[in-house]
Amino acid sequence: MTMPAAKVRPLATRKIGVMQGRLLPKYLGRYQAHPVGYWADEFKIAATLGVDCIEFILDFSDVEKNPLMSPSGCRQISDISAQTGVVVKTICADYFMEAPLHSNDNNIAKASQDVLNQLIENASQIGVTDIVIPLVDQSSLASKADQEKFVQQIQTFTKNAELGQINLCLETDLRATEFKKLLKIINSDRVTVNYDIGNSAGLGFDPAEEFANYGDRITDLHIKDRSVGGFSVPLGEGDANFLEVFSGVVRHGYDGPFIMQAFRDEEGLEIFKRQLAWFRSTLESFDQKFDL
Repeated sequence: MTMPAAKVRPLATRKIGVMQGRLLPKYLGRYQAHPVGYWADEFKIAATLGVDCIEFILDFSDVEKNPLMSPSGCRQISDISAQTGVVVKTICADYFMEAPLHSNDNNIAKASQDVLNQLIENASQIGVTDIVIPLVDQSSLASKADQEKFVQQIQTFTKNAELGQINLCLETDLRATEFKKLLKIINSDRVTVNYDIGNSAGLGFDPAEEFANYGDRITDLHIKDRSVGGFSVPLGEGDANFLEVFSGVVRHGYDGPFIMQAFRDEEGLEIFKRQLAWFRSTLESFDQKFDL
C-alpha cells in the first residue's frame, strides 16, 4: 500500500457529517427518511456530538413538505445552521430512486426534471455543494438503454449545476470500469461520484480498483459497513475495507466530509454514538500508522 510522500491533512481532522434522521427516532418506521415535522431537532443533537454537517434527504413521498423545496424552508435551514454551527452541504436525493430521471414513463421523467431544477436553484442559495443522485436498486442503470437515457437527461442539468456551483454526484452499482466510462460519456466536471463504502463492500467491489478508476472524481463519501451480499451492519462488523478506502482518500486528495450513513436501530442515537466513537478511533489509528 503506497502512500504519498507529501504531507497531507490528517483524516481525524476532516469534517464528519451524518445522514439526516440517524440521530432521531425513525420517521414512520422508515430506515432512512426526511423526518417531517421534527427535522430541526437533529441540528442541536449533532452540535453536541461535534458533528459538523447533516446530509439532507429529499424523499419522493411528502416532497412538498421538505424545506429544500421552498425559499422559506431554505431560510429555516440557514437559520438553524447559523444557530448551531451545523451546516447542510450535501443532499441525498432519494426522490430519484422512486422517480428516476431515466424513467420510461415520460410524465415521471418530466416531473423529476422539474424537481431537480428546483432543487439545484434552492440548494445553491444555502451553500450546498453536492446533490447525490442514487442510481441503485429500482433506479439502477440496468441496461444500455437506461444508461443512454440517463446521459441525455443529466447533460441537460450541467449548465445549471455550474451556475449554482453544485456537483451532481452519482451513486451507482456499476463496476468501476463501467462507471468510469459513464463519467467520460457525460463529460462534465460537475457530474461527480458519491462513494458508499458499505454498498461497495456489499457488492464485493475492490476499493483499490474503484479509486484507481474514479478516485479523483469523488466529492461525497458515505460511511457504512455491509457484509458481501448482505445488509447494513455496525461499523467494523462487515466486509468494508476501511484501511483501503482511507488510503484511496489520501492518495486521490478527497477533502470533503465523511457522511455517517451507518447502521441504525429504532431509536438511532446511542448506536450512532458508539459507531462515531469507533470511526473517530479508526481515523486516528490510520493517521498514526502513516504519520499523517
